[in-house]
Amino acid sequence: MQKIAVLGAGLGGTIMAYELRDRLGKEVEIHLINKGSTYSFVPSNPWVAVGWRGREEIEVDLRPACAKRSITLHPQGALRLQPSENRIDMADGTSLDYDYLVIATGPELAFDEIDGFGPEGHTQSVCHIEHALAAKQAFDRLVANPGPVVIGAVQGASCFGPAYEFAFILDKALRDAKVRDRVPMTFVTSEPYIGHLGLDGVGDTKGLLESALRSKHIKWVTNARVKKFDADKVTAEEMNDDGKVKTTHEIASAYTMMLPAFRGVAAIRDIEGLTNPRGFILADRHQQNPTFPNIFSVGVCVAIPPLGKTAVPVGVPKTGFMIESMVTATAHNIAALINGEKPDAQGTWNAVCLADFGDGGIAFVAQPQLPPRNVNWSSQGKWVHAAKIGFEKYFLYKVKLGKSEPFYEKLALQALGIDKLKSVTFDT
Repeated sequence: MQKIAVLGAGLGGTIMAYELRDRLGKEVEIHLINKGSTYSFVPSNPWVAVGWRGREEIEVDLRPACAKRSITLHPQGALRLQPSENRIDMADGTSLDYDYLVIATGPELAFDEIDGFGPEGHTQSVCHIEHALAAKQAFDRLVANPGPVVIGAVQGASCFGPAYEFAFILDKALRDAKVRDRVPMTFVTSEPYIGHLGLDGVGDTKGLLESALRSKHIKWVTNARVKKFDADKVTAEEMNDDGKVKTTHEIASAYTMMLPAFRGVAAIRDIEGLTNPRGFILADRHQQNPTFPNIFSVGVCVAIPPLGKTAVPVGVPKTGFMIESMVTATAHNIAALINGEKPDAQGTWNAVCLADFGDGGIAFVAQPQLPPRNVNWSSQGKWVHAAKIGFEKYFLYKVKLGKSEPFYEKLALQALGIDKLKSVTFDT
């Protein structure tokens, strides 16, 4: 019996395990490896950080769903991948061999690359549930003793949407607490312009987000390279387009939340032929690694080069729908290999994003995610906030149910004209 291991049980890995079971049936073993047995819905962390959600509202125990789908869950986590031996060394001293492996680890957060950065330093984070819960305590202190705030994303970051979301959610929470008038806010980002998002903009995200920041009295600094975080200020260099320092800002801050750059996790980093220098997994258009053809990758851990040269390094985001299209393509391609055929499926890499602003929001669709695009659309309104809540409830229900794509989701995607797969082609 073929044995397939999925490394990581986040958004991509959990759905990957479910979709492999749907496509391959009970004729294969499926092993899901994670640190712990809980799935946490990361997009809800900005709400957790201001007290709009609790831990129990955004987490799912994976054990019942995995048992129902005959998926073996390994909650001890992985220590090191040995790809030449088709083996994963586990954190408890055991090991797991495999015939096929899907890497879906997500990233390691590179807080150590800037002095004073991260929850162990002088800044807050919404990247993990534990970070968000700590940020909620800092938010309570801010309400009790108002002061200036800095929100944004540092050099090398690739996930900008949550920074914008949190800036506007924090604005709404502070207004609800009747202290917004005593909290000056500044948005500091490595993007070359507001609304770039690592995608060179989508539709009119530049105009929409600039207008939204201006209407909420949030100042901004773009092309920013952060030098240091202190307890009471952020020091950042604003760069010219030629890469030279334009001016250095020292921005007072009593509460700072900035998103970090990502890198590959230690269990898979620095493996020749598998990863790039940053530790992300090298993959072809079929999500398959060129050196180890029985290894596939999905999600944030996949190496995607930046769109172009910018004054400050800016990465490319991997949105939820893009990740799900990678998952569908990977399941198809592993099934093809098991059947003695060549991989031929490619994910659409479409970006479908709902950015919640607490009482409104911006939605955008980029088909494909990387330009030039067939669809390049963005819009705003109160409906986005409601849609984000609906998606949160729906996705958690899907994880709890153990389903990769319920029938009604497939119908909805078809109605929108969005496909998870490109037209399947066959190698000649």
